Amino acid sequence: MKNILLAVLFMFCLNHLSAQINIEEKLKRKLEQRADQKLDEAIDKTLDKTEEGVKDAAKSDKKKKKENKSGNESENVNESNDSADEPSKENTAGKSNPSLKTYSTFDFVPGEKIIVQDDFSNVSIGDFPSDWNTNSGGEIVTVDGEQGKWLMINKEGVFMPDYIGSLPENFTMQFDVMANEDFNYYSGYLMFTFLSAEQRERLNDFGQFSSPNHGVRISLHPKNMGGGNSKVAFVNWNKSGEEILSNSVSTSQFVVPNNIKAHVSIWRQKQRLRVYLNEEKVLDIPRAFDATSLYNAFSICMSGKHQEQDRYLLANLNLAVGAPDTRSKLITEGKLVTRGILFDSGSDKIKPESYGTLKDIAGVLKENPTVNVMIIGHTDSDGDEKLNLELSKKRAQAVKETLTKEFAVDASRMQADGMGETQPSDKNDTALGKANNRRVEFVKL
Repeated sequence: MKNILLAVLFMFCLNHLSAQINIEEKLKRKLEQRADQKLDEAIDKTLDKTEEGVKDAAKSDKKKKKENKSGNESENVNESNDSADEPSKENTAGKSNPSLKTYSTFDFVPGEKIIVQDDFSNVSIGDFPSDWNTNSGGEIVTVDGEQGKWLMINKEGVFMPDYIGSLPENFTMQFDVMANEDFNYYSGYLMFTFLSAEQRERLNDFGQFSSPNHGVRISLHPKNMGGGNSKVAFVNWNKSGEEILSNSVSTSQFVVPNNIKAHVSIWRQKQRLRVYLNEEKVLDIPRAFDATSLYNAFSICMSGKHQEQDRYLLANLNLAVGAPDTRSKLITEGKLVTRGILFDSGSDKIKPESYGTLKDIAGVLKENPTVNVMIIGHTDSDGDEKLNLELSKKRAQAVKETLTKEFAVDASRMQADGMGETQPSDKNDTALGKANNRRVEFVKL
């Protein structure tokens, strides 16, 4: 009887073990099947992307061949001025510069007179600019692949250029901004605020700058929730500290990791505020500024960061004042001087952000069909004098050709010449002076 019981118990254990083994085998097979399925899906996605890449490359190649055939591709000039046959760094990096046509909504026209041009060229690497103030800290750095020096802001705090002590009812401000490629969504905005006289005195109180009692603020963030876009926010406060207007919009112009750099253009016309990122107008607010208030300061804030490496970088701050009166200057006074037509460094290639100025001039010429003009290019004194003279002539010719091709102004109404560095309008020993010397003149014939 005992033997029978042992045999039954043995058979029960054997069956239980067998069942357990079967379960483990089934589980193992199931896991292998799921792994195979995931691998197949990954392979399919890779193949899909490859096919799309091939199609895109074919389309791009076809487009380039078509452009070459029609002779529309412009020749690039090396930034060093040493050779006109070498391509620029941007093009060798595979980046495509937007054409003037892509800036069709870019109606930005810089102020008439440049009063600030800060490129940090006189500040040592690692230092904070002596003509700025802060309750935090920052430093001047260089960036691989980028020209010039940049102010790195990687701490919560307020950063204020002391040399801006007055902001008239008509001004323009421009600067370049960058962020690191892995900038975190939870790190803070980069905030630009135009402040009242009273608010300027509160530099040491960061809380006051985070929520000013009185001011106009524009904020940028290179990463929106879900990715794919960035955010631009706006808010203003009245004299009582009450929020009047606020909004945030998304844009594809300043988005990590692909578009880590943007050119910012801000235009105030009395109460009206326009803000542009590269070629896109992101804000156009008719009554952003209080008509009865004086704004006499400008501050930059970073409201904290989520990860140690997060940082913003700022360069090429430009402030110009006065509302350009193209019609009066050219038709009545007979001469228009503009610093709003910009070129690549050492090149006659016109930058797309010049579109607004060119459009304005073309409009005046079309409205006055009997007026003929001489277009004269001027440079600063950097580089070789003979090369600068040649460059100024090429730039004037480029302006003439652009007005003809893009805006249908009759070429027979325009002549082009250049004076190089021989007729400076300012000193050539400062960034501001050089910026004022780089100009294009239109003289009525």
